[in-house]
Amino acid sequence: MKIKQIRNATLRLDFGGVKFLIDPYLAEKDAYPGFEGTLNSHIRSPRLPLRTPMDDILGVDAVIVTHTHADHWDEAAVKLVPKHLPLFAQHEKDAELIHSQGFRDVRILTEDTAFSGVSLIKTPGQHGSDQALAVAGELLGEVCGVVFKHPDEKVLYLAGDTIWNAHVKTSLAAHNPDVVVLNAGDAQVPGLGSIIMNAEDVRKVYDAAPRATLIASHMEAVNHSALTRAELRVFSEKTGMTDRLLVPEDDEAYAF
Repeated sequence: MKIKQIRNATLRLDFGGVKFLIDPYLAEKDAYPGFEGTLNSHIRSPRLPLRTPMDDILGVDAVIVTHTHADHWDEAAVKLVPKHLPLFAQHEKDAELIHSQGFRDVRILTEDTAFSGVSLIKTPGQHGSDQALAVAGELLGEVCGVVFKHPDEKVLYLAGDTIWNAHVKTSLAAHNPDVVVLNAGDAQVPGLGSIIMNAEDVRKVYDAAPRATLIASHMEAVNHSALTRAELRVFSEKTGMTDRLLVPEDDEAYAF
């Protein structure tokens, strides 16, 4: 497999002979106001420009949208992603929205989905703590991850927008992945805390998956990200994770 960090949670994944685009967030720098009610809401997003050419981003066979929050599926993606591409959504509600935006081949992820020989296994996540969901569950919404499997590939687990919890622990135990992508920018909502993984959550995944290489994604691109790449790298050195934790810059790629 080859995984390229594009920006935020946007990835280009080449896996089992299939090219996937994941969670496209494609607007120009500063295109949108900050997310209201979140940390640093006065800062516009995306905070960083795209460094990968659009032809490389869009030259794929299929698209996966783990959920339709605007930093995973934005107005620019709706305009730029070719409408004929197969597009996988987490459930019927998201699929209906994407279909209404003109996409003709929208499919729903399940625990037994396949595409061109690649198994796509939907996994659960939780976009914040139990307290956060109790207060703002409608806003935070439902999210998912995906496990990718193919006979000629190592197992990849894309955890999605989730904090460390029983869902992640169970998915790690069930699928024993070789590579794990974590949305690790510690996005914050004041009063509700982290709604994606922070450094301590990354450490918990590291301990729970002792044979897996971890890749930290979803960092620095949106206004409410509290954890920088530099801070996570320092934490990784202090806690002994540098042997298995990768913290890519945008447009950086890894092959496994």
